Amino acid sequence: MNNLEIDYKKAAQQLRSGEALFGKDGALVPMLERILNAALEGEMDAHLNSDDRSSGNCRNGKMSKTVQTKYGEVTVETPRDCDGSFKPETVKKRETILAEGMADQIINIYALGTSTRDISKYFEREFNTTLSAETISAITDRVFPEITAWKSRMLDLVYAICWLDAIHYKV
Repeated sequence: MNNLEIDYKKAAQQLRSGEALFGKDGALVPMLERILNAALEGEMDAHLNSDDRSSGNCRNGKMSKTVQTKYGEVTVETPRDCDGSFKPETVKKRETILAEGMADQIINIYALGTSTRDISKYFEREFNTTLSAETISAITDRVFPEITAWKSRMLDLVYAICWLDAIHYKV
């Protein structure tokens, strides 16, 4: 099976058994990969307008990289242009983790006191993605100052509270 096809038998079997269609060994992960690659190609088409082409800027191959998503690992092929002015937005340059949900999960697990190596093992087991302890540390280091600032913010003296209570009888 190539990347352009969805394994419908596998998807139907996973759906019947209650397994997730995305995630580790999910049947729809190739579709996500195809959508991301198509979005990158569309961005390149929009970037290379007729003025750029007349000035000599054209496509210059693709750069392949593995990106971690909350649905599992996908391989994207980012198109390049000759003068290096293409800056993709779908999957940014040097971006290896696409899912914000994954970063949130790392922060939540880290906040519970789990070590970075244990978090790495968890993501490898659950999502079939390899995140190094250094990557997890970089994520927590980037977000931790924001959490600390939020925890130490000044609170208002008075807060309004509205308490509602009701009983509903079916007649």
